[in-house]
Parts: sequence; C-alpha cells; structure tokens
Amino acid sequence: MKNSDDLITINDYAKFFKLSTLHPLVNVLDVSKGSWSMVNKVNSVRYHFYAVFLKQGQDCTLKYGRQNYDYQDGTLVFVGPGQVIDISGIDYNKPPSGHALLFHPDLIRGTSLGTMMGKYSFFSYELHEALHISQKERKLVLDCFDKIQYELSQNIDKHSKTVIISNIELFLNYCNRFYDRQFITRDSVNIGVVEQFESSLNAYILSGKAKNEGMPSVGQFAEEQHLSPNYFGDLVKKETGKSAMEFIRYKLIEIAKDKIFDPDKSISEIAFELGFKYPQHFTRLFKSRVGYSPSDYRMLN
Repeated sequence: MKNSDDLITINDYAKFFKLSTLHPLVNVLDVSKGSWSMVNKVNSVRYHFYAVFLKQGQDCTLKYGRQNYDYQDGTLVFVGPGQVIDISGIDYNKPPSGHALLFHPDLIRGTSLGTMMGKYSFFSYELHEALHISQKERKLVLDCFDKIQYELSQNIDKHSKTVIISNIELFLNYCNRFYDRQFITRDSVNIGVVEQFESSLNAYILSGKAKNEGMPSVGQFAEEQHLSPNYFGDLVKKETGKSAMEFIRYKLIEIAKDKIFDPDKSISEIAFELGFKYPQHFTRLFKSRVGYSPSDYRMLN
C-alpha cells in the first residue's frame, strides 16, 4: 500500500471508485455505485479541490491531524484544497457508500462565489468538527446534489456554469444555516468552550506569559481545546457576538483599565505586560476602544 497520493483532478477521486466524471471541474458522485480501485490503495490523500462528503451506511474512520473521526450516517464533512486526510482506517472489504460533491477552484475563479469562499469557513474545520444533519436537512442536501447532477447530465450551453455554481452556492448557504443550528443546539457545550477561553486568556495575561511571549493568538486557545482556529472563532462569534480576536482585545482593554490605576506603573510597562511589542500600539488600541489615551484615562480617574 502506498503511503500517500495527490488527488489533483476531480477525475482522480472518481477513479478511486472506478466511476466516471462528466465535467473536468465538478462532479457529484454516489460512491455506492462504484467499487474500490485496488491499484489506488493509499494511507492518506491530499486534495487539490473542494470536497463535501455525505455519509450513509456503515461507519468509516478517517484521520485528520491527530484526531480520529468516526464518519457516521447523517454527517457532512468538508475538505478544502491542500488538506491531507488519513484514510488508512478504511475497510476495503466493505463496499463504498455515501455521496460526494467535488469542485475545483478553477470552476469558481473570477465568479462571485469564488470571491466569497472565505465566508464558508467550515472548509477549514477539522473532521471531528463535522456537520451533523437531520433527515429533513439530508433531503435538502441530496436535492442540491441532484440539481447539480441533472445539470451535468445535460448538454453544456452558455448557462450551464452559472446554474451549476448557483446550486453549489445554494448548498453552501444551507450548510451555513445548518452549522448555525448546530452551534445553537450545542449551546451548553459552546458556553463551556467560551468560559475556558476567557479563563485561559486571563491566566495567560496575569501569569506574566504575555510579557515574555507576546500577545496571545486565537490559534493557541483553539489548540488548547482541540479545535481548529476557524471552528473555534465561529463558535466564539456565535456565543459572544465578537470574533475571537476582538474578544482577546476586549479582555486586554478591561485588564488594562485596572492596571492603569496603579500609579507605580508607567503606560509602557502596562503595554509590555499585556504583550504589546510597542507601547504606541497599545495606546492606539486603547484610545480607539475607550475614547481616551491611557494617560488621559488615568488622569480622569
């Protein structure tokens, strides 16, 4: 078995299941209609296009980074270009199952969807942060897939690309809605994540780490809770109304307000304690949030 393989074209994925591709840049596959290609057995694959998988039937264990993910029925998994997925846990004795939507960045380049792909941050989530959908939502997903598949099966005309991309965008917008629902239904878990974030942030600053190691990053707090930065950031935004970085800055300013009351500390010392490399950056941020410079705030109070 080869260690890894690069899936560069849409057809590279289709060949993995001995299936065909109707369009070089986009495909919808029902992989249960295919069979494993023994030649292409690998431990991991790197995707060079966008892929969305809807699982049905038996379990399949995949690995992304250090996490194993049990890919269950009623689950959507999103993979973006450049991501490497460990598939060594696949049981090739069981027939493949599920559906896949695959589209290459070249399909959407120069289109409105291409410029907006950043808002679909779930393509950067880790596998264990997958989207779990209801039967009703599953029908909507399959309906979107069917519309794309129908268009692919027709003769290509000047409207084909627009219609296909519109249906992909519709599907992705549904996924944004489904993720919002998932964040809401897991509210108690999410609150725990935000509380841990706030607690870790306070500890980082007050312990002196900020002074020695610099301003904290979103990534380090996400890693602490075994979440990807994008999923963590979206979760914090849903719970607090602020992005994770805005939340960090908000806490820095709140702690700074308390420190300013200490007459023995200069504004520069406070800035360094909060992790700012340059005091003027701290002054600028403080004034933009509070309306006064740190020195003026000290005088007023």
